[in-house]
Amino acid sequence: MITVLCYPKCGTCRKAEKWLKENNIEYTYRPIKEQNPTSDELKQWLGKSGLTINKFFNTSGLLYKKMNMKEKVKQLPEDELLRILASDGLMVKRPILLNGEKVLVGFREEEWKEMFSVR
Repeated sequence: MITVLCYPKCGTCRKAEKWLKENNIEYTYRPIKEQNPTSDELKQWLGKSGLTINKFFNTSGLLYKKMNMKEKVKQLPEDELLRILASDGLMVKRPILLNGEKVLVGFREEEWKEMFSVR
């Protein structure tokens, strides 16, 4: 089953949901602010995404800027960065698409097309 973590006010999330609906892909919606990911979930997703931890941060978010995370992501150990990400769903880049084996962070249409074999 596909799960998508989104924030309803996020334009990229709305675009991703529209794409899923247009391509008749069923998914479960998980509100990232109300059900923010845990450190353990994030650690699992990190491994399945093939990305570095800094790619999981919402770098355009107010909280990221307020906490001066730009420098911290370069210096803090991974466990501490996971704790920070898990502290607030709005710190996390979205949407996050989970399909069991693979995790996509953000909405890059080509990546999503490839995952679902959509032309």
